[in-house]
Amino acid sequence: MIVVACTLAIGLVTALAGCTNAVSLSPAPSADAAACAAVQVRLPDTVGTKYGIRATNAQSTAAWGSPSAAIMHCGVAVPTVSDLPCFSLGAVDWIRDDRGKQIVYTTFGRSPAVQVVIDTSKTTSQVLQDLGDAVATLPKDGHECLDPSDVETPGS
Repeated sequence: MIVVACTLAIGLVTALAGCTNAVSLSPAPSADAAACAAVQVRLPDTVGTKYGIRATNAQSTAAWGSPSAAIMHCGVAVPTVSDLPCFSLGAVDWIRDDRGKQIVYTTFGRSPAVQVVIDTSKTTSQVLQDLGDAVATLPKDGHECLDPSDVETPGS
């Protein structure tokens, strides 16, 4: 009887410990978009050459590393105009927002949009390259990064 009770207690503790490993995130407003599901199934198991994917508790999200070196949300608001730096990496355009120890990258010209938050003390923008194939499946919305020389300035 005591052996059975101990075995059940160990099983319960093990099960609960497995649940606490999930990264707690909130879904983005359009996380239920079918295009986000297509991204989700194509996510790499590893980013930045060493950070493994972890379970999350929210739809269309992902996290790599423990503690997290990179976090992804699909279904965030689609940016249409921004004064933040915009660049192309492979087939995907990204907007870069430096926030101290974190850099927030948001796809530009894709709907729904993906946002990737990178902890710069752990990894680099290599993560974007690792996610490129998955994110490139998102439909284009006609917007793209422009070179400053492509933009007409007033009075020109």
